[in-house]
Parts: sequence; structure tokens; C-alpha cells
Amino acid sequence: MSEYQSLAQLVMARLDELGQISQSPDYLDRRYLTAGHQQANRLVANWMSEAGMITWQDAAGNLWGRLESSVPDAPRFIIGSHLDTVPNGGKYDGMLGVIAPVAIVQMLQGTQFPLPFHLDIVGFGDEEGTRFGSTLLGSRALTGQWPDAWSKLKDENGLSLPDALRSFGLDFDNVKQADITASRPLGYLELHIEQGPVLESANLPVGVVTAISGARRFNIDVAGMAGHAGTVPMNMRLDALAATSEMILAVENQARTHGVVATVGKIENRPNGVNVISGNTRFSLDIRSEDDSHRDAVLEQIMQQFNQIAARRKLTLHVEQTHSAGAVQCDHRLQSILKTAIGECGIPPFSLPSGAGHDAMAMALMCPVAMMFLRCDKGISHHPAESILTEDVAVALAALHATIKHLAN
Repeated sequence: MSEYQSLAQLVMARLDELGQISQSPDYLDRRYLTAGHQQANRLVANWMSEAGMITWQDAAGNLWGRLESSVPDAPRFIIGSHLDTVPNGGKYDGMLGVIAPVAIVQMLQGTQFPLPFHLDIVGFGDEEGTRFGSTLLGSRALTGQWPDAWSKLKDENGLSLPDALRSFGLDFDNVKQADITASRPLGYLELHIEQGPVLESANLPVGVVTAISGARRFNIDVAGMAGHAGTVPMNMRLDALAATSEMILAVENQARTHGVVATVGKIENRPNGVNVISGNTRFSLDIRSEDDSHRDAVLEQIMQQFNQIAARRKLTLHVEQTHSAGAVQCDHRLQSILKTAIGECGIPPFSLPSGAGHDAMAMALMCPVAMMFLRCDKGISHHPAESILTEDVAVALAALHATIKHLAN
């Protein structure tokens, strides 16, 4: 394992260097089609070239590196993740899944290990959706999922997506050239920090993802009647905030009882005065599961309780869905190969679902996908305190190397 330990130290050093590229001098913030994106692509392309890879940037701004196969008309297998970050983010989310496989290619070049497929590594330009509000722009371009309606997307400064592409040296109308569905990739593998505490609680460095949860999101409006806090009797109040409190507890109870995850993360209260009964509240609901039908059944029960609470309290309820994404099942064969590779590293294979979305969700539209999770400290992610262990990276590198060998055989 010593060879992987030294390689892991190189990966950590490169992640530190990449983590310095930001549009903010105070924290890590690297967004799609910015100068930071351009700088990150150049830096990672240099590391790919040093590893002996052919590099290019596609029509959507994604960075590619290829270890070419000597087999004529060889197919391609893709490994990758994203190079963008959330504002005030961590330096391992996404980037680990690009930098680690580049290090493995460097090792493969040294051993002259023959591959029956081109090994392509991709660094997606946009996964987080921070700049234009729509996620997976980079990976969706590869699958041909680039709707014309995106021409109307604008960033917080009013700059449109077509104009941002133009300033980056690209053209909105040419993004369709990034579509690789015709090449029929053999599969896609993504190494990513877990962004949760499960592996840490199991005292394991890595795990195999079974599925990526599908999510639905809603805005819930509860309308009552504002009134004076001292003059309206308790039994005559139409208190929107009290009703919302009941609804939030119903969400928590249903999620715990039925094995899904559901979150109310945002609440707006009006008039929001210390001596005024709440007349209106608006809150968000995010509900996820690796089983869409189960998630939707639990959601139906939650909505029934919302309606019952509103009716009992004589309040008006309005529900608006803002997001819907189906769950993605990871390929059983690729999962099996990952488990074998991890076992060969002396680590008990461990399976877990992903509650967060990933580029693998888009890639699943055109090929089998798999993910390997890496333990992160306290499950913290999307935060400067994001932290991983060098020895865990060494295990992931060893498992990744073994996985590529199994795929080649």
C-alpha cells in the first residue's frame, strides 16, 4: 500500500493547490464559465498531460483527458466528477473524483498496463448549479440534455448563459457538439466524498453506492389571519405559524416512520412581529428516497396531514412543486466489481445510498454508472471544514486501480 500512500500525498497536494483557485479572496468559490473555471481547467489539464494523457475542452467547457487504448476502434470508459464549487465550499467535493484518477493513470503509464478501452477522465464545469440555478449543466451536455430554454438563464449579475459561454470562448448554439451519446460509453464511475456520516460511523474508508436518491421539492404557503397578540383569544386565532409548526413535526414523524429523508429548511413568516399573530407562512419541503414510488407514497401521507391540519385550523393551504428528479440505480455489475476491488484492499465491502445528487445521475441516461464514496470528517461538506484523510485516499486509489484492472479483464 506504500505506493498508494505516496500517490495519495500527491493527490492531497494537488487538491490543496486547486483549492486556491477562487473568485473570492476570502473563501473557495469557483463557478461555471468564470476565470476561475478557466484557470482550474488549465491546471488540471497540465496534470493530465504530465500523466501522458491527451487533453481537450468540449463545447460545454468540460475538461477531458484520455489514456488511449492501442486497440483499433476501442470503446471508452469514463471516470470523473466536477471542478466547480458552492460559495464558501470545501476543496474535496467533486475535485477528488477528477484528481485521484489522473494519479492512477500516471501509475498505469509506468506499468504499461494494456487497456481494451480508452480511459477518459472528465472534469465537469458545472454540477452545483450555483451560477445559473440549474444543476448538472456539464454532464447534461454530454447526454444531449441541453434545452433551448437555458438560453434565458441568467446569473446574479444579469449575465445570460449564452453571453457567459461567449466570454469563455464557447457558443451556446454549439454546445450540442459536447453530446457523446453516439459513442456509447461502456460505463461511468465517480469517486466522491460521502457528504454524510455513515462511513465514519461504520469506521470504513470507502463504500459502494447502491442508488442516488430521487428528490422532490415544494414551496408550501399557509394563509391565516394576522391579529394583535394580546387581544385575540386563543380559540379564535387563525395562526399560520402554529399550523406550520404542526406540519413540520408531521414531516419529521412520517420520514422517521417510513424510512425516507425529508427536510423543512426554509421558513418565511409574516408579519413576523413580536406582538403579532402570524398571518402567513411559507416553507420549503425537500423529500428524498432511493425508491421513487416509496417516496411518493410517504409524500402523499404528508400532504394529507397538511390538509387535515389546515382544515382543522380553518386555514388556506397552497402547494407548489419546484423540483422533481427520479432516483438513479447504480449498475449491479459495476457495483460488484467495486466491491471485489475494495475487498482486495483488505476493506470489508459496504453499501450505502447517496442522498445527494451527482453527475452520475445525468450520465445514467446513456450508460451504466457506479459510485465509490470516501469517508469525510463528521460528514461535513459544502463548507470550508470539509476534510478527508490521506490514508483513506490511498485506499480509494488502490480500489480504483484494482477496479480498472477488473474492467480491463
